[in-house]
Amino acid sequence: MEFNIKSGHPEKQRTACVVVGIYEPRRLTDVAKRIDDVSQGHISSILRRGDLEGRAGQTLLLHNVPNTLADRILLVGCGRERELGDNQYRKIVTKAIRTLHETGSMEAVCYLSELNVRGRDTAWRVRQAIETAQSALYVFDQLKTKKESTRRPLRKIVFTVASRRELPRADQARREAQKIAEGVKLAKDLANLPGNICTPTYLAEQAKDLCTLHENLSCKVLLENHLERQGLKALLAVSKGSNESPRMIVLEYQAATRKSAEPIVLVGKGVTFDSGGISLKPSKDMDEMKYDMSGAAAVLGTMSAVAELQLPLNLIGIIPAVENLPGSKAVKPGDIVTSLSGQSIEILNTDAEGRLILCDALTYAERYNPDVVIDIATLTGACVIALGKHAHGLLSNHNPLTNDLVSAGKFSGDRAWELPLWDDYQDQLESRFADIANIGGRDAGTITAACFLSRFTRKYHWAHLDIAGTAWVSDKKEKGATGRPVPLLTQYLIDRSNEDDLYILSEQVEY
Repeated sequence: MEFNIKSGHPEKQRTACVVVGIYEPRRLTDVAKRIDDVSQGHISSILRRGDLEGRAGQTLLLHNVPNTLADRILLVGCGRERELGDNQYRKIVTKAIRTLHETGSMEAVCYLSELNVRGRDTAWRVRQAIETAQSALYVFDQLKTKKESTRRPLRKIVFTVASRRELPRADQARREAQKIAEGVKLAKDLANLPGNICTPTYLAEQAKDLCTLHENLSCKVLLENHLERQGLKALLAVSKGSNESPRMIVLEYQAATRKSAEPIVLVGKGVTFDSGGISLKPSKDMDEMKYDMSGAAAVLGTMSAVAELQLPLNLIGIIPAVENLPGSKAVKPGDIVTSLSGQSIEILNTDAEGRLILCDALTYAERYNPDVVIDIATLTGACVIALGKHAHGLLSNHNPLTNDLVSAGKFSGDRAWELPLWDDYQDQLESRFADIANIGGRDAGTITAACFLSRFTRKYHWAHLDIAGTAWVSDKKEKGATGRPVPLLTQYLIDRSNEDDLYILSEQVEY
């Protein structure tokens, strides 16, 4: 898909389709009014007949509108103007893009990016429109022998801005949106692949392939014998029941303007299939457990976006990758292992395996002397119950990091919600036989899982994103990976890059 930005009058666009909005009730946007004026009331006469009310998501395709150069005009209902917020804007764009794709308009000039969205500027509207468009057209058909093909698919979209003065910022937003969308697509593709293809070894190969595309990106992969020698026994315990050997993937991106800049570390849970191990999951919907590596996929997608955008920072991606199966050598409930940190862990439930591989990865992250560490994991079903599919669970030991992630989530539309990480919950993890138990009981499952991880993050600022409810859609029509939280993470890193630029500038002024 090709995206461009331009400024110009709608009636002068020589294209397959021009897309304009109609507010409810039957109220023309400024762009629609201009077309109506040059066409001598063509649109308003159609609205008076009741063909379109303007409710959000309604569409009406017009042909041969007088005194315009476009083959078609697509009217899109936008709801009431004063109620037009972030979510409704994305829904409107999604409906418009899918309609264009289905009606044979191979290219279009879209004026929806000029809508008045509460509290949002042109750059935000352009960026969200492009990311939404890419998401609306996403299809995973790599493994189908007969692919459904559209005869005249949508290939090019031009989003407009009201003034030429807005073009530079809007074009920067276009660039960011395209790279983020590509990162989201990579994350979706990986999480949608079945477990017999996307194994720990496959993830490692994808990480290496990513590095061949970017000179600032390098990769090393720790094999099972390396993990044994270095003492990552909690991670290794999870993989014992599977014939697929584990991997620890470490990606390094170095582009900070200050060579001494401490890196940001992303740690992504990479359980390529989770049966639950000896604590076997119910068979219903177990096929979805291929998405238990969505944290790993998000790290790879974010690393890709950052490298494409050439953000001036240092970034480390750590992916512990395993398969959790109930083989004859599988770890058993009641077994005790010693983690890389030296803490002993009583494994009371082998289906609480994500925290076992993450705790070793989080300890491993210490060697990079990180500025902050963020782990991303489909960790607890309790998070799905607590927050549903809309918000990631966010827990952290550092308030400024929490605030930055919440802010990045609000801007990107990939929102997170903070849950408490109070010491009161730590007692639930007590064990009579080891330093810590790997589960804390039914109550506050998302919080006690984060409390477990917090025992391994005391030497740095850390945040945990539980994406169990947000990384996957179970609905039959839309079933599949979402690619979240690539937009949130990339926006956070863009914000950090801007902060670093300001820091450099202030140093130069002081000097």
